[in-house]
Amino acid sequence: MTMPQPTSLTLHQTSRQLEIGFDDGQVFHLPFELLRVYSPSAEVQGHGPGQEVLQTGKRGVNITTLVPVGHYAVQPTFDDGHDTGLYTWEYLYQLGARQAELWAQYEQRLLEAGVDRDAPMPEKSGSACGSH
Repeated sequence: MTMPQPTSLTLHQTSRQLEIGFDDGQVFHLPFELLRVYSPSAEVQGHGPGQEVLQTGKRGVNITTLVPVGHYAVQPTFDDGHDTGLYTWEYLYQLGARQAELWAQYEQRLLEAGVDRDAPMPEKSGSACGSH
């Protein structure tokens, strides 16, 4: 089975959503906050299971640029400075298809951490990644 390919990609700054259409007829409206919270970057995902960094304070985040990477991905730059996530078409499709489930997981992680969604991110004290 081949992965659906994007047919359209539109940044909606006012509603803070990335609209992406695929050749299987699916069209997803992905909130910038969801994209930022689930960035595939090592800074957010860590370097293995259990190393994820819970993202907070991203409700009002915007995407300032969206750069194509080959024919397989895009790399957004968010207005909070985050720009290291490569979002493959497959990853964007999964974010769209699983959006409700991912929001629920995010809200559960916030609850378990005792953190508010709008709380500012804690200041970074050294990084295990070494690239900032």
